[in-house]
Amino acid sequence: ANETGKTFVPIELELGKKPVKPGDDLAKAFGIKIIYFDLDKSFIRPDAALELAKILDVMEQNPTMEIDVRSHTDCRQTAAYNAALSDRRAKSTMAWLISKGIAKNRLTGKGYGESQLVNDCGCEPTNQSNCSEEQHQANRRSEFIITKL
Repeated sequence: ANETGKTFVPIELELGKKPVKPGDDLAKAFGIKIIYFDLDKSFIRPDAALELAKILDVMEQNPTMEIDVRSHTDCRQTAAYNAALSDRRAKSTMAWLISKGIAKNRLTGKGYGESQLVNDCGCEPTNQSNCSEEQHQANRRSEFIITKL
């Protein structure tokens, strides 16, 4: 009855530095999973919030770092609609970081619509594709490009 059942094991961690430079994708450089969005949505999903917290941590540890949030869509819908949707995704991603304490002047953002697909899941000119939902999901993402250290 006098024991808590807790075990304490001291672990020594070696602090390491990861060399990065302007133009690098912050998520790729630190092994952070890509931030994905649901079809036709711009809100931050719970799984994306977990990964964004890692971006937040890196930015907090590097107070002079500035990033450009680049958001994308899959090809379904018109190019104009997707440009607006990806812009909302960039703003939503930036708003999440700002709400956690990152200064607005450290962030820029832009939506690229369907102009930078990561696979062969284009839909033009019909807005239809034979790709799977998983393939389309790969295109609905935000990237974090370092612009200043």
